[in-house]
Order: sequence, then structure tokens, then C-alpha cells
Amino acid sequence: MEWFYIHFWLCLLILSTSSFHKTWALESETRSDPGTELLTRELLESAKEAEFFDWLKRIRRRIHQYPELAFEEYETSRLVRQELDSLGIEYSWPFATTGLVATIGSGDKPWFCLRADMDALPIQELVEWEYKSKIDGKMHACGHDAHTTMLLGAAKLLQSKRDQLKGTVKLVFQPGEESRGGAYHMLKEGAIDGVEAIFGLHVSPYMLTGTIGSRPGPMLAGSGRFVAVIQGKGGHAASPHKTRDPILAASFAVISLQQILSREIDPLEASVVSVGFMEGGEALNVIPETVKLGGTFRSMTSEGFSYIQQRIKEVIEMQALVHQCTASVDFMLEKLRPYPPTVNDVPTYEHAKRVGEFLLGERNVKLIPQSMGAEDFSFYTQKMSATFFMIGTNNETFKSDKGLHSPHFIIDEDVLPIGAALHAAIAITYLDGNVESTH
Repeated sequence: MEWFYIHFWLCLLILSTSSFHKTWALESETRSDPGTELLTRELLESAKEAEFFDWLKRIRRRIHQYPELAFEEYETSRLVRQELDSLGIEYSWPFATTGLVATIGSGDKPWFCLRADMDALPIQELVEWEYKSKIDGKMHACGHDAHTTMLLGAAKLLQSKRDQLKGTVKLVFQPGEESRGGAYHMLKEGAIDGVEAIFGLHVSPYMLTGTIGSRPGPMLAGSGRFVAVIQGKGGHAASPHKTRDPILAASFAVISLQQILSREIDPLEASVVSVGFMEGGEALNVIPETVKLGGTFRSMTSEGFSYIQQRIKEVIEMQALVHQCTASVDFMLEKLRPYPPTVNDVPTYEHAKRVGEFLLGERNVKLIPQSMGAEDFSFYTQKMSATFFMIGTNNETFKSDKGLHSPHFIIDEDVLPIGAALHAAIAITYLDGNVESTH
């Protein structure tokens, strides 16, 4: 027994020493890369120059004033093309109606991709400021105006170094992220065939300006939606025995859906089924013919997502049958295409994290928790090495802490040069580190 403890502590000491040397070596390697340190500093300083920063703000404010919904981003796409033309950058379009892909570099491999989404939301802006949305009922309440602007900023930085790029950078300006799966359609149309890796960025009002965050592996949930119609037999509520009550069937279905999570899914696997609405009947004394209900389901794994989808259909149909009704379940696979989980490729994540630490400092690169939110960037993660990061926009002075999709959402525009420099630095250093593998 005593030898066991001596052996245990000796092994622990060896492992700790080994871990220390590995950690020290990694930190030394990070600190001893003057090229990356110099590059990130140069890019950020360039993006923060008054003329450059003013240009970024003008673009973002113009896009913000004229928000366009999914696959309607005609003017936003036109603005992007005009800016690319003025920078002398070539592009191909249209993809997925309004999308485009710009190309900077030699055209040779490796090919690295940067992506921004362009669409707005059907929300009435309630923020009173000079550049408030001019389109009633439409607003950039998820920061896609900033995403597009930061990618244009990266385009300008990359174009200034085009002769030094050891490969090719593709810039994806994508439509229809909000519930419409624009990324899926960009891939389907071959917009970035041949690309080896991709990086995406999303603003976060929950993180301070000057910080970024992500995590390796699963980051965001897969998300789907469903609408079910339960058909019964209506009649007077005083004679329920002469009816087939769809409200009762729907009530049992809603309760039973939660048992999928509590009794069929591993409690260590994050998953959600939420019913968001139920419609049926109008009179107080009449049992209706039909009830309509719908909601969302989410999982951090593709397997869990597929299982929950199948069980939602079975549970609703069987509960309807038990109550002598019938049911149909629509997952709206084309109209509201389900999003798979967003899973970050570990090496690509580590690369972006390392560049971020050079740009912003190690303290300002955060390991963030998984979220049950969803993003159509996930479609890219299924096809190539990919990583997705959040970038902070919270500035206490501006009270820019209102949540995404809020009519009061605002951002700290100081994020724009940071995002532009981060995009460009990640792309350049990726090409530098992967050029040898292509020979």
C-alpha cells in the first residue's frame, strides 16, 4: 500500500513536470513568433487608422439603414460589389440569389475562406440614433451589417498584401442566414468548391469589445422546427362523447414530447424540445375540429438531432391515434431547412485562437460554453475544416449589452477594425503555415 502511494506520487510528479515542459515550450513558441506578432500589430494599426476606420463606419451605417431580409439582399450585395470594384478585387456572383465570392491572391492552393452573412431580421428598430433603420419592420438586430463590414475591411487589408499571399483567400458574402440556410445553398451551388478551410465570426453583446471567444469541437446546437395538425371531430362541449377532441390529444402530445428528453436521451447530452404555440378553437363551448401546434428541437449531436426529429413525429401521431384523432407533422425541410450542429475543427480552432492571442492578448481570448443557439455556418463545418468565433461588442459607455434579435440591439463600432484585422491575420497565417503541404 505504501509503495502504491510512492509510485502514484512519482508518476504524478513526472506527468506534472512533462506537462510543465510542454506548456513552457508552447508558450515559448507563441512568444517567439515575431512574424505573426508583427503582422497582427500591423493589420490592426492599419484598420484603426482614422481614414480606414471612418470608411468602415460609413459602410456599416449604410447597410444598417437599409436592412434586407433573407435572399432579398440586393442593395447590400450591390454595395459590397461596388466596394470590391473600388479595391480592384475580383468576384463571382450571383450565388444563392444575392451572394458573392471574392478572390484575393495568386489563385494557387491552399485556398482559405472567410465568411460573412448579409441578411437582416423582420424587427422594428427601437433604437433612436442618426443611422436608425429606414425600412419599417426590418432591422439588423443580429449584427450582420457589422459582419459584412468587417469582411470588407479584411478584403482591403488582404488586397494591400496580395503579392505576399502564399495561396488564395476566398471571401464569402452570404445571404439568408436567418432561418433560411443560405450557407447550404452557397455550398449546393459550388460557391467555394476546392476550399480547404473556413473561418467565421459573429458579434456578441455578452462579451466586452476587444475580446473573442470560441471552443474546440461542438459549439452550437443543431436546430429544427416542426408544425403539427391534429384532426379530430368537433362538436358541442356539452356532449364530448360525440366528438374526437383534438385539444386533449394535443395536450397529451405536448407533455409526452418532454418525456423524449427525460427518459430517452442521455442526460449528459444537451437537447431541447420546446412547443412555442398551440391554436385550436374560438368558442368557449365548442370542441374544435383541429388543433395546430409547433415548436423547435435542438441537439448538440447529429445523431441526437435525427433521433429527436423521428420521435417527435411518432409521439404526436401516436398520441393523436390514442385519442381517436389523426395527425400530420411537417418539419418544413425546404422552407426552414434544419441546421446541423456547429462543430469546430480542432486544428483550425487552435490556429484562430493563437492568432487572436497575438492580436488581442491571451487574456482576451475566451473559452466560451456551448450554446443551444444555432448558425448556418454549421453547413460549412460538415464540408471542410472550419471554426467559428464570437467577437465582443459590449461597451458599458454605450450600453451595448442588449441581446441579439432585440429591437434595442446596438454594437460598439470599435469592433469593426478588430474584426477586419482578425479575419485578415487568420487567413494570411493559415496560408503561410499550409503552403508547404501543397508541394
